[in-house]
Amino acid sequence: MNTYEDVPPVLTIVVPCYNEEEVLPETIGRLSKVLDGLIRERLIAEESTVLFVDDGSRDRTWDIIVQYNQSNPYVTGLKLAHNAGHQSALLAGLMKAKQTSDCVISIDADLQDDVDVIREFILKFHEGYEVVYGVRRSRATDTAFKRSTALWFYRLMQWMGVDIVYNHADYRLTSKRVLDNLENFKEVNLFLRGIIPLIGFKSTEVYYDRHERFAGESKYPLKKMLSFAFDGITSFSVTPIRLVTVAGFLFFLISILAGVYVLVDKLQGDTVSGWASLMISIWFIGGIQLLSLGLIGEYIGKIYKEVKRRPLYIVEEELSSIRSAARERVRV
Repeated sequence: MNTYEDVPPVLTIVVPCYNEEEVLPETIGRLSKVLDGLIRERLIAEESTVLFVDDGSRDRTWDIIVQYNQSNPYVTGLKLAHNAGHQSALLAGLMKAKQTSDCVISIDADLQDDVDVIREFILKFHEGYEVVYGVRRSRATDTAFKRSTALWFYRLMQWMGVDIVYNHADYRLTSKRVLDNLENFKEVNLFLRGIIPLIGFKSTEVYYDRHERFAGESKYPLKKMLSFAFDGITSFSVTPIRLVTVAGFLFFLISILAGVYVLVDKLQGDTVSGWASLMISIWFIGGIQLLSLGLIGEYIGKIYKEVKRRPLYIVEEELSSIRSAARERVRV
């Protein structure tokens, strides 16, 4: 069990940001208030910070981070050289935060995840849990379409043998030990909510109600959500490829039955073929073939990305807290 009765743990809250200028001041204010309360209770150390990762934003997101960094002792920053994507930006923040932290909490900047349950995360960490998953109590605020597709996605992932926490996104606490092991996962096709459970260690869940977005627009439209879901499926399971093999075997059996049927018709002297059934068969089998080729191509594409071993992100600029900067000046 983790005990920090004399020296509270250092916490870093990692917040990936992409074009979040509208919500960022409110996010900084709320997270700073949470840290104030936790420090007063001696649940975390005074050196705890919030690390904002600017994922190549095109608005004033980085300017706002720099502005608050000069006046707020909790605010630190990491600016990526280009838009690397949410998962890569999150990984960049986690790898940076683990260098100076005992535990790290990841949360999106839009304030949809309830920041008040961060205290529960820390209490669970004190109890000895090294991974604490933030899980939505319900999806009552979602549209019927989003609820049904989310349910389908989680069930499909579990059916394929992927260990994934239902109704959990990327709102979680992880210990330094978990992040040290996460660094050993070198894959390019990132799906962190599937990777973290693979690491193991003692874990638990904290339930919360998800809020409406405070300001700005969602960075996950339908097209991006579908792409993210497909990446998760193909990154953790070869079941789709096996289904293609099963489909090919079934169609082989069907073709044998169809051949027997045609031979019997010929022996009986009935050689008139049905045009409609022929065309339907051609289009159907052709569609299955194209779908199968596309699926195989998707896996080959992932292999292509993996073997190139390109960096997931490139850091352009870093901002330490004004408290750390002051300590450095004192040492000099």
